[in-house]
Amino acid sequence: MASEKDGSRPIKKRKTDSNTINIGGGKRISLDGYLGPSKSKQPQPLNSVTKYEGTPTDTTHATESSRQPGKGSQAPKSSSETNGGLLQARKALPIWQHRDDIRETLRGSGNNVLILVGETGSGKSTQVPQFLAEESWCKRQKFKLAGYSDEVAVGGTVAITQPRRVAATTLAHRVAQEAGTPLGKGRKDGKVGYSVRFDHQLPKGAKIKFLTEGTLLQELLRDPYLRQYSAVIVDEIHERSLDADLLVGFLKQILIAGPKHRGGAPLKVVIMSATASVEVIKGFFNDDEMMQHNRGGVNVLRIEGRQYPVEVQHEPRPVADLQDALLKRIFKIHTEEPLPGDILAFLTGQEEINVAQKLIQEYSASLASNVPKIKAVPLYGQMSIEAQQEAFLPVKPKFTRKVVLATNIAETSVTVSGVRYVVDGGKAKIKQFRTRLGLESLLAKPISKSSAIQRTGRAGREGPGKCYRLYTETSFNSLLSADLPEILRNDVLGAILTMKARGIQDVLSFPLMDPPETEAIERALIHLHFLGALNDDGSITDVGETMAKFPLSAPLSAVLITAANPEYDCLMEAVDIISCITAGEDIFLAVHSEEGQEEVEEFRKELQRREGDLITYLTTMQQYTAENSNRNEWCQKRKLNVRTIKQALNIRRQLRGMCVKEKLLSEAPPADPQPFIPISPERAESLLKCFLRGFAMKTAMLAPDASYVTCHGKHVVAIHPASVLHGRKVEAIMFLEQVYTNKNYAKKVSVIQAAWVVEALERKYK
Repeated sequence: MASEKDGSRPIKKRKTDSNTINIGGGKRISLDGYLGPSKSKQPQPLNSVTKYEGTPTDTTHATESSRQPGKGSQAPKSSSETNGGLLQARKALPIWQHRDDIRETLRGSGNNVLILVGETGSGKSTQVPQFLAEESWCKRQKFKLAGYSDEVAVGGTVAITQPRRVAATTLAHRVAQEAGTPLGKGRKDGKVGYSVRFDHQLPKGAKIKFLTEGTLLQELLRDPYLRQYSAVIVDEIHERSLDADLLVGFLKQILIAGPKHRGGAPLKVVIMSATASVEVIKGFFNDDEMMQHNRGGVNVLRIEGRQYPVEVQHEPRPVADLQDALLKRIFKIHTEEPLPGDILAFLTGQEEINVAQKLIQEYSASLASNVPKIKAVPLYGQMSIEAQQEAFLPVKPKFTRKVVLATNIAETSVTVSGVRYVVDGGKAKIKQFRTRLGLESLLAKPISKSSAIQRTGRAGREGPGKCYRLYTETSFNSLLSADLPEILRNDVLGAILTMKARGIQDVLSFPLMDPPETEAIERALIHLHFLGALNDDGSITDVGETMAKFPLSAPLSAVLITAANPEYDCLMEAVDIISCITAGEDIFLAVHSEEGQEEVEEFRKELQRREGDLITYLTTMQQYTAENSNRNEWCQKRKLNVRTIKQALNIRRQLRGMCVKEKLLSEAPPADPQPFIPISPERAESLLKCFLRGFAMKTAMLAPDASYVTCHGKHVVAIHPASVLHGRKVEAIMFLEQVYTNKNYAKKVSVIQAAWVVEALERKYK
């Protein structure tokens, strides 16, 4: 959006006429239609339809495309079906009438794989795990297995994965309510729980467990055949996240191995997608090896969603300023469309969202008293789970419209209730790793047709809606049909480490729907070897085994292990820093006004260290935990993100516990608060050398022209403006993140010496 200086910012409104309002540029809009009741009738949603696609060996389902719900084999009524409260809402979902069809498809030892295509709004994410959890095959059994002296428990739980934490936690809370055992602090037993990175609520006796894909991959390292589960549901497979592709590969291996490793109890696998194109997935599971253990083949069940009609409007010509056009459209909707009806607007990233939120707040404050207020709520991946939840809750003030400003995180999965209007900017920031350059870019690019359709559908989840696409119809027609799978455009370092930890020697032959380029795999293997995770023959080392157990990137895990070495002995400090940088949003809030910057600078001086960002994070965490009076007030003075720093404390507690478990710490450290003692320059040097062990490839030297040139790849990088080192010139720097936006930036930067880089390389390869 244009800056305030050039005068193009939306003009503040002034009350002149009770029936019109000025939205800027001299244009006025009538309020008559807005304040009056809607004249249009509520159209009914489209009826749901079930369609089966059987395999050549599955003639039963191949002939059941017109099968009536309720006919055929009837399952006994489950306890959740007879539970009151939300039962009527469940019955209203399109998928409810097909619950027996879904159950029947997975019955029998040869029917272990189901691909379920459920359109947005069908209810698949909340209902399918409940349907399966009541099946007779979904029960905990004990078996005598080879290599075990005691009987081993197998099954009894349904796992359902989500690509994002907010989806896993929100859906778990919803399903727990429907099951009659709401999640909450103090609850010891219940039917539903969840497990995401650094956040777990799993009541005793839970039969349904929501997880992120990465969390289930972590569990695979401890439980290679997923013996605690009777079924695994992989939801939102159409997003083709890297973790989902990797997980599906492991599930296929478990199915091919057969039920002998599970005491004869087969693992049921359900792959769920919101889009109709599932041929790649079907072909992946329908090969000869699979047919030996899945005699029924792969069944595909299609259920249309409860989608209300959505009116789509395109721009007549390309817009010059996307953010300005988005804000004007939001303001126009607010003044022309009646309540109720919230707005969901898709932007590219956190910075754009923060700017839009500030301008919408100013706009709301200037509205006439007889016009509803408007509240902007952000929603993006780096936010804490607690902060993300606000987007899914109704606004408390009456006579107020909610505007959710979201990235593509809101395209699928959890419904943002109340939304009737979608404003689609048509772009998303796409992360892409360039293997040959070793460079990661994060650029705003046009979305795919699939994403555009998903965004449009958000306006029709609860009633008829409208979608305003801020691009032309010609532009829409030129979009790619679907996004490139993450595994083909992201760094596969973590995926290769997981494979190795799981015992996969030949990673090139691992079953993947879309294998990455050989060059990408080879680069990851070399990097893991440098980190000490792999032996010369490619087998995993003890260090690599330990690295894989931490829910961290491979380089950060290497930092922890190095810091535990008696030579450095700075594990506690490394945990403090890693907790801060993995907590989501930056703990330091951005301050834009000059007055605000001057005020906060005085308080932040005591936190900032000449060694750079990492030691600054350490000092901040140590001072915060030493604070024994009012921590919230302490954060407010220094403009620290209270939610993020509390999440950092939670991560810190868990990482400390994991370090004790993995014997990196001999005993649990003393509880807070502890007196604050500033880290000495010598100890700070040791700590930075530990980080260099994980990030020696992310270093840069000062060039004669005063720019920084990376040691690996020879790229010019600039220190990000948010760094405490911005504007400083030092001999060499280490950075934890390198991202290309409008220029090549180094983030989370520290001062190092050139000799340290040589030392780090020599210590590995001497």
